[in-house]
Amino acid sequence: MRALICAAVLSLQACSSPAPAPTPAAQAAPEPTAPTDTMPSERTSKIPIEDVAKYPLPGMARVPTHVRADPSGTMLTYLYSPDGSLTRQLFAHNPQTGDRQQMLTLPGEGATEDNLSLEEKLRRERMRERGLGITSYAWAKDTARVMVPVRGDVWIQDGMYGTPRKVAEGGAIDPQITRDGRWVAFVKDHEVYVVSAEPGGGAPVQITSGARGTGRTHGLAEYAAQEEMGRLHGFWWNNAGDALAYTEVDETHIPVYRIVHQGEAEPGFEDHRYPFAGADNAKLKLGIVARTGGETTWVDLRMDGEDEIYLARVHWMPDGSLVTEIENRAQTRTQLMRYARGDRTGTVLVDERSEVWINLHEMFEPLEHGKGETEGAFVWASERTGFRHLYLFAADGKPLRQLTHGEWMVTDLVGVDEQRQLVWFVGTKDGPTERHLYRVPLAGGALERLTEAPGIHSIDMDRTFSMFTDAHTGLDQPPSITIRSSSDGQLMRTIDVPVDPRVAELGLTPPELVTLPSGDGVTLHGAIYRPGPEAGPPPWPTIVSVYGGPHAQRVTNSWELTVDMRAQYLRGLGYLVFRLDNRGSAGRGLAFEGAIKNNLGDLEVRDQKDGVAWLVGQGLTDPERVGIYGWSYGGYMTAMALLRAPETFKVGIAGAMVSSWDGYDTHYTERYMGTPSSNAAGYASSSAMTHVDALAGHLMIVHGLIDENVHFRHAARFIDALIKARKPYELLLFPGERHMPRSERDRVYMEERMRDFFDAHLRRGS
Repeated sequence: MRALICAAVLSLQACSSPAPAPTPAAQAAPEPTAPTDTMPSERTSKIPIEDVAKYPLPGMARVPTHVRADPSGTMLTYLYSPDGSLTRQLFAHNPQTGDRQQMLTLPGEGATEDNLSLEEKLRRERMRERGLGITSYAWAKDTARVMVPVRGDVWIQDGMYGTPRKVAEGGAIDPQITRDGRWVAFVKDHEVYVVSAEPGGGAPVQITSGARGTGRTHGLAEYAAQEEMGRLHGFWWNNAGDALAYTEVDETHIPVYRIVHQGEAEPGFEDHRYPFAGADNAKLKLGIVARTGGETTWVDLRMDGEDEIYLARVHWMPDGSLVTEIENRAQTRTQLMRYARGDRTGTVLVDERSEVWINLHEMFEPLEHGKGETEGAFVWASERTGFRHLYLFAADGKPLRQLTHGEWMVTDLVGVDEQRQLVWFVGTKDGPTERHLYRVPLAGGALERLTEAPGIHSIDMDRTFSMFTDAHTGLDQPPSITIRSSSDGQLMRTIDVPVDPRVAELGLTPPELVTLPSGDGVTLHGAIYRPGPEAGPPPWPTIVSVYGGPHAQRVTNSWELTVDMRAQYLRGLGYLVFRLDNRGSAGRGLAFEGAIKNNLGDLEVRDQKDGVAWLVGQGLTDPERVGIYGWSYGGYMTAMALLRAPETFKVGIAGAMVSSWDGYDTHYTERYMGTPSSNAAGYASSSAMTHVDALAGHLMIVHGLIDENVHFRHAARFIDALIKARKPYELLLFPGERHMPRSERDRVYMEERMRDFFDAHLRRGS
């Protein structure tokens, strides 16, 4: 349900980066005063409503992304938009001189959302990709050769200033280049192809067979893997570049879910094989095939004592063996399985178990040059203590040592410097709303922090671990990128990020981070967007911006909070806007996140209710004028807040809401709820339809009719329950939108309707 996370929140202007910073204590609030109807005399905001719907966001238009050191370690490359649009190109940057120039120019017309194939559009939905032009690129690890995919074509360039050449044309999905840069593999028409990356290397060659025309796929990640597991790949090159592991996915036994394009001039539809909670999953096999094709060796993916498994991750080891991460269907157990070269049967390296659930991650790093106890060893992250930390394991899976400790989390494994015997990582050691870079000796020992400025730091290390790029952001700091020495973190050079005039023009004021206790004493983190002085003294009408679901953290010391343009716009209309990370949110450890297990929409609502009560106690909020809005899980939370706490929440806008968890997919739903048959009571109490009789406030339902993730069926079922209960509602539909509204025209219209709805019911009270 990454959609219920990032896409969801992005579409309602606020997907949090896994970011954070210590939350300053709440400022002293003025003494409570009697409720007032004082609001700006006219319904205007200093921020034009068009800016609420515009991307890129202020301060982020000309920020380089995908910053990486080239294999030589002498240059940096990144994607950049000179005109500040969503269309990016690939640039090269000399860290010594600061010079920047476009690295390659590709022929052909620019891409738009309209001229992409359905396959590309759906893959962009899974990746939450809004950008156009060049949206990804990859350096071969061991040589100065870069691969650039653009709209189904694959381009290769040698070095920074070579002449780009096309090696594959039309329909190439998920191209990947070998470490030595000699070969590229991709999927086309459900089969895997390989093509030489050398000049004049010839045409692509199909190396798998038997899937095309059968309903099966080779080399493509299934829906649940892309949407919920964060696994976008269905094939993987080995280190030597002479073989690939690939998946065979069979979904033919899963019933078709049809989505009709109701808003088009000509009738049209899409058919999707969607795995509903408690129903069948895709059948999956993992095979190994030579680069030249031939017979596939299928490996045994079974887990002892489990009837069904998911393939979560695949890794090739330096010695040519294969490691898989498989998890049971209940997601309470994950095994790392190692398959020796040519062996169909694996051995268990690590067997992780949890009474809550297993959170997947990308923190597995094999040592390439280990000696003695570290020969064949690997670094792996585990939540076995309740907080995600790094461990060093021997080649046979024996735990050698825990590298990090404490009631905080490692959020990213940056790399393992085997020469200096150091492990580099990003974590929350200095507060759950912060992210900083640290290092720890591979032999164990004290941590050392390398980043200083408060806020969120995203790190990319060069191949030799001599320098790193630090993409930093804070509440009062638009994204900046610096190059720093890995020895002491000292500044070497700043990558120029042109000042975005919109930041000053719009007068964006950062929100205030606060901490407050829940009703039962758990510390929660919040963010307050106070209205300007023209709104008069508090208490103010208040609107809660909510997501509330697992795997997301929305209160951080991050520029993303400051450019929550809807919150800034509503603040300009005289509303106090409030965010709160309730229990169930990410970034605070497994117990905090897992408190909602088997019963969604209950504890989360109670925490949000406690947040509003705290605001009222501070004299900031008029308790008779409280609204709430959210998208995806936040849409579900909005509906549940009106249904389960009607005395607190008077007005709500529920976007792309899940109305009943039996209508969402297996991997996401069952992680938190089990199956409908194993947890019937939990599914019933967690369904919005169960509580419709309690609706007393004003509710608007917003949904895209071609949403292939949270189907419009969710809204339809909820509306049917409202009708049966004789409850009023308003409905806002977008016939051409999926889960993440992409049309700027549609987004502007949505913002206008949302503003009008809140004004009608909160401006003077309900």
